[in-house]
Amino acid sequence: MKILYVTTIASTMSFFSEHFKMLLKNGYDVELACNCGDKLKEMEVKFGLKIHNIPFSRAPLSSQNLEAYREIRKLVSNRKYDIIHCHTPIAAAITRIAGREARKMGTRIAYTAHGFHFYKGAPFINWIIYYPIEWLCAHLTDVLITINKEDYALARKKFKCGKIVYVPGVGIDLAKFKAESNVRDKKRLELGIPQSAKLILSVGELNNNKNHETVIKAIEGLDVYYAIAGDGECFEQLNNTAKEKGISSRIKLLGFRNDVKELLCAADLFVFPSFREGLPVSLMEAMAMGLPCAVSKIRGNVDLIDEAGGELFDPSSYLSCRESIEKLINRDTFEMCQHNLIKIRTFEVNNVLEQMKKIYKALEYQQ
Repeated sequence: MKILYVTTIASTMSFFSEHFKMLLKNGYDVELACNCGDKLKEMEVKFGLKIHNIPFSRAPLSSQNLEAYREIRKLVSNRKYDIIHCHTPIAAAITRIAGREARKMGTRIAYTAHGFHFYKGAPFINWIIYYPIEWLCAHLTDVLITINKEDYALARKKFKCGKIVYVPGVGIDLAKFKAESNVRDKKRLELGIPQSAKLILSVGELNNNKNHETVIKAIEGLDVYYAIAGDGECFEQLNNTAKEKGISSRIKLLGFRNDVKELLCAADLFVFPSFREGLPVSLMEAMAMGLPCAVSKIRGNVDLIDEAGGELFDPSSYLSCRESIEKLINRDTFEMCQHNLIKIRTFEVNNVLEQMKKIYKALEYQQ
């Protein structure tokens, strides 16, 4: 059986390493298609996967996507895949439209929605642009996979496609996220964080959706340090906000990091303030490390964190965020941590892979 994974950009493919291992182990020929250049060479060598560079653009109206449509249509026609599994809105829409003829010839198409751009509280323009596209493309989809309960309910109510299922994300390898002795002190020394200080951590790209500025405003007046692992367009904005508040010495903009596990070991509290998420992996990792979590009360986050495992706040209010942080830094959070360690087991990668095996097998039978 030949399967094609499609995403808009290369970095998304890194979330599916365990999925590729599972597919290869079960005898599938796996190929990848995305706007990658040579960024996936390591994965190509490691897994022996065939990789196709398709010039998808994250900008929906970019003329680049016309070329991407032609390229993916040609690829799908020539390679004759048994299953095409699409991810990310732009690449998924283009591929499903381009794959209409292949689908008539027996190719089955799956699409994982990693958080619809239209959701409760979303800007009206999102519903105008993205909802009609997803409604149309649902008719070209054999199985639509949603990763949070809000999207699952919406899809079942609004869309007509072969099948709609709920799978709890891409999964997390819990074996990789266990606290290690002595890491906390060493990492704090490296970061310049006093051993006795309260350290708040966020992990995520520095963009407006991730909403780190709200946390910076929230901790003004609190005796805490705040570290953010991630890079992006809002670096200067966040740096300037910290300066304006007079708390630059307690804000650590760490850039992209390969030591997230060690940073989680060093932290006392994980804060995740996004406006929009599907099912955030970084939040799952914090739960797996047994951290109490203060998170925005949005789709995806509420699938993971409840009042027994942390605090939920309004992402548009720094005062609401501050209140949640204060509650957690001023109380014993042992029971919260234990609750999160138990709850995260549902999202363990092997559980997710078992569900995916069943989905792929069902698609094989449809051919």
